[in-house]
Amino acid sequence: MHVNTFNMEIFAPTSLVARAHRVDTHGSCCCYSCDPREHEAALPTGSRGRREKEAVWRPCTVKPRYGKVKTPSPGCRPQEDFSVFTRIEGEESLPMPEGRVFPVWRGIGASSGIGWSQGWARCLKWDPNRTDLAARIPVFDYPVWLVLCRGGRARLGEVCQRGRGAIRLPADMLSFKLPQLFDIHQVPKVFREDGIISGYRHPRSSALDCILSSFQMNNETINIWTHFLPTWYFLWRFCVLCSTLNFLTDSYTWPLLVYMMLICVYPFTSSCAHTFSTMSAESRHICYFFDYGALSLYSLGCAISYGYYVMPECWVNTWLHQHFVPIAIGNTVFCTSLSCYSRFLELQFPKRSKALRTIAFVVPFIFDTVPLVYRILLCCGGSCSPTGALSNHCYHLLFAFLTCFLFTAHLPERLAPGCFDYFGHSHQLFHVSAVVGSHFQMEGVIADMTSRRTWLLNHGMMPSFLGTIGALAISLAINLGIIGIFSAPLLWKPCRSPNQPHSSTCGCKEQ
Repeated sequence: MHVNTFNMEIFAPTSLVARAHRVDTHGSCCCYSCDPREHEAALPTGSRGRREKEAVWRPCTVKPRYGKVKTPSPGCRPQEDFSVFTRIEGEESLPMPEGRVFPVWRGIGASSGIGWSQGWARCLKWDPNRTDLAARIPVFDYPVWLVLCRGGRARLGEVCQRGRGAIRLPADMLSFKLPQLFDIHQVPKVFREDGIISGYRHPRSSALDCILSSFQMNNETINIWTHFLPTWYFLWRFCVLCSTLNFLTDSYTWPLLVYMMLICVYPFTSSCAHTFSTMSAESRHICYFFDYGALSLYSLGCAISYGYYVMPECWVNTWLHQHFVPIAIGNTVFCTSLSCYSRFLELQFPKRSKALRTIAFVVPFIFDTVPLVYRILLCCGGSCSPTGALSNHCYHLLFAFLTCFLFTAHLPERLAPGCFDYFGHSHQLFHVSAVVGSHFQMEGVIADMTSRRTWLLNHGMMPSFLGTIGALAISLAINLGIIGIFSAPLLWKPCRSPNQPHSSTCGCKEQ
């Protein structure tokens, strides 16, 4: 930062000028004696004695330290010299010391002189000709007062304006330009959604652009927040359970521990997938690979909790009960593999891709809920009394069917393309329905765990580490391997050439 010189007149008593040769240890200020007459002369108007009125002021010119006087900055009158007015009180006036000297007021104790640093007076000296940064940027640790004349007020305003410009950060650091949005015909086919006409983000967005776009209204904004905010709700419920249950030593709570971890992971992964899916065509596929993997792991968490807490009494200790978790691990492998594979068919065979992806998630759901549905049918037949847990499970099943319908039907945007680009399209409703259904499922699982604890501990199998946390670790490793296998062709052998920045990935047709 370069500080230009400028003209400014200030009032300073002659006696202050005469003693201005003594500099403090920092070399940036001049201190003077505590003579009461000088004290009164330097006090602001209203605090001085009668001798202030008898004082006579005359200008004296201050010569620059180095060479010739520099050209005044724009806005200053060149015919005026940089001058100060010295007070004549029986002694000869002397020029001000080198540099720019300003009296500094501490602000308290004006009438008694306590407010002045080091005695009663202190002057801040600012030399713009020095090259070191400390000399060019003075630190005003106290409010500065000046007695101005001959247009000094306007020049002080100029100084303030330059000061604001000197300390102002670059505009690009303080303000962010929101990413530009595009219509459906402006983006590659791999980024297009059925019935969504506008609000598309740039297909080559940076990570920062993707994050900023979550605060900008586009066709993915609601998708991001409808899963990001519920993540914090489920985390809060998890923390409450951690404070009331002993997850470390009580093995009966381990199925709930696995379930609560996965119910927090799947909406967060989905939110991240929707946020960063426009960095490139390859990143879009990989983001949704992780989204599908998180959903398949969530189905495993449902199976573990259902197998230990929700299983009908007549099915406890049967072959299905004993092999329920291993079969669920196989379902996660099937779900992740088929859903990831369906993305490679999305452009050439969109209907086939949609059907395979739907099957990939419906099969684990049906397997997990078979014990629950049988238990509900028994209660409807009068074999058991309805409970609060079963009510929550029924609500969960209702929202699960609604979620499946919204995922496959693409309503209402299919009926009115372009009318639901930002609000109300099927994927937003799909997210909301899935989260509400997960809430009722969580409440039902917690209620069953609490109400059936005594009976299950006496007649059922105790949850083991291998059957809960071990099953999660095994399934996580397998699913990460599957995601890596499907991601490898996209990362190592992309079909896009450097001269085709907007072409899609392997297996993509022309746009």
